[in-house]
Amino acid sequence: MEKIKILWADDEIDLLKPQLLFLKQKGYEVTTVTNGHDAIDELETTNDIDVVFLDESMPGLTGLETLEKMKGTHPNMPVVMITKNEAENVMEEAIGSQIADYLIKPVNPNQILLTLKKIIDKKELVSQKTSTGYQQDFRMLSMQMNSANDYKEWVDIYKKIINWELRLDESNTEDLSEILTIQKSEANKEFSKFVIKNYEDWVDEVDRDSNTPILSSNLMRKKILPQMDKDIPTIMLLMDNLRWDQWKIIEPIIADLFRVEEEDFFFSILPTSTQYSRNAIFSGMMPSEMAKRYPQWWKNDTDEGGKNNHEADFLEAQLKKTVHQEIKFDYLKVTNVAKGKVLLDNILNYTQNDLTVIVYNFIDMLSHARTEMEVLKELAGDERAYRSLTKSWFENSMLWQALQKIAEKKVQLFITTDHGTIRVNTPSKVIGDRDTTTNLRYKVGKNLQYEKKDVLEIRKPEATGLPRPNVSSTFIFAKEDIFFLYPNRYNHFFNYYKNTFQHGGISLEEIICPIVKLRSKA
Repeated sequence: MEKIKILWADDEIDLLKPQLLFLKQKGYEVTTVTNGHDAIDELETTNDIDVVFLDESMPGLTGLETLEKMKGTHPNMPVVMITKNEAENVMEEAIGSQIADYLIKPVNPNQILLTLKKIIDKKELVSQKTSTGYQQDFRMLSMQMNSANDYKEWVDIYKKIINWELRLDESNTEDLSEILTIQKSEANKEFSKFVIKNYEDWVDEVDRDSNTPILSSNLMRKKILPQMDKDIPTIMLLMDNLRWDQWKIIEPIIADLFRVEEEDFFFSILPTSTQYSRNAIFSGMMPSEMAKRYPQWWKNDTDEGGKNNHEADFLEAQLKKTVHQEIKFDYLKVTNVAKGKVLLDNILNYTQNDLTVIVYNFIDMLSHARTEMEVLKELAGDERAYRSLTKSWFENSMLWQALQKIAEKKVQLFITTDHGTIRVNTPSKVIGDRDTTTNLRYKVGKNLQYEKKDVLEIRKPEATGLPRPNVSSTFIFAKEDIFFLYPNRYNHFFNYYKNTFQHGGISLEEIICPIVKLRSKA
């Protein structure tokens, strides 16, 4: 292993001989200079400096002035500022210039060593600790998966898997990431069995006080409407397709301005698709009841026209039925840049409402665009890249700009979704007539032929809160990472859809959804 090379600039370098000797004994190579000009020259002429130690109060160029010049030519060079001056403005200026650390004189050797460990060895140390932690947790997770018989246990398992995914992302531990992917696949296998066994009971007992998860159809009645406050505007932000891992990746950004008061979950109904799950959220009903009570608004898969054009109508009907007082509310759906601009321009006006519901469709568009566009397949080739792309979009989105505006006001914010997505890899053949739905993760139609081992089949849709488009209609839902293909041009569509993000079926990623309550820190 090559020696770590340090450049140390200090006009009193002769007084630092004990520290320099200590570093040499520890295997570090140190080049010393006595002023800022020489430090800059050394950095320019030596290509393999790993870290710079920089005295703040040197004659000629000060440490801060030297730092500014260094960052101009070597913006990623780790610089440790060493100073006698504990003045807050000096520290703030140094930190604002993106120093790696700062030390107050006199510095002892162990302080220096700890700083170097943080800077140089951090990735390796984090990787080692993460690897050890996951290896210890692997067996516990496996045992938990095999014995889980309660929906809360499955939520706990899923959260642990996501936590390890994010930690392994940071530590770049490829081998363990592959093992975790296999373990998540096993978890989805067992979770699918669990959902198939219990789903009909959940639907039957959804509005009773029983041991059932909150479903899409009672999400607003259980988690949002009871917490509305006439003195504080409530904003409900529904980000389509927002998975739990995507929420966790944008949470640190949001947490700068909003305090997370409660992080909870609900289960998306089947099919885990926008037409069913989001309409259920806003209507407060299962799809069969929507079709029966509001036939003018509900459309089955085979009906012409948009399937989510009446979310505002469903919402208004639910509010009239559930909230026993007059409230001022607005509903806005953002599906393109122009509507994003409308949101940004009017967001402060919405804080005059009791309730504002915002549906933001970007993540849904991202998952579908990734299927269609080769460049996005490259950018979001796996789970880690998909999360990274979500974070990058959010940080630069008009949605985040809008949230920054309302963070200056006293507001209550709920962030949630309608369902998640899963990266599909395993094909399963289905045969149906021309009226059979085209979704890759669920099908509804007559005389369907399919591999029974791959699906949850619903021959009595009304038993699971689903409408029956036809007397002989059957619903089938793909388990785990399966996607449905017709026999025609099978290989072509297998290659086209393999490794794409889809929704509509049964998986941890699609069903277990975040519902987070936040409050502005203003």
